[in-house]
Amino acid sequence: MSLTAAQSRAARGLLDWSQAELGKRSNLSESTIRDFEKGRRTPSPNNLSAIQQSLEAAGVEFIPQNGGGAGVRMRQP
Repeated sequence: MSLTAAQSRAARGLLDWSQAELGKRSNLSESTIRDFEKGRRTPSPNNLSAIQQSLEAAGVEFIPQNGGGAGVRMRQP
């Protein structure tokens, strides 16, 4: 699955994280997160993976596109 900018924004919203917080937790700069989420550039595959892994480690689950749009939700406890 390829993480989208919208999924990143939504996941941060679920966690109440700023772009700076996500950058810190994924060992990336805040500008990398900001540029990705605004559609200015696509991070390298390694950086996209770091973003996704940080969000998943915090409890976010990514929902692949199945006839509708891709999404995010919190994992069930």
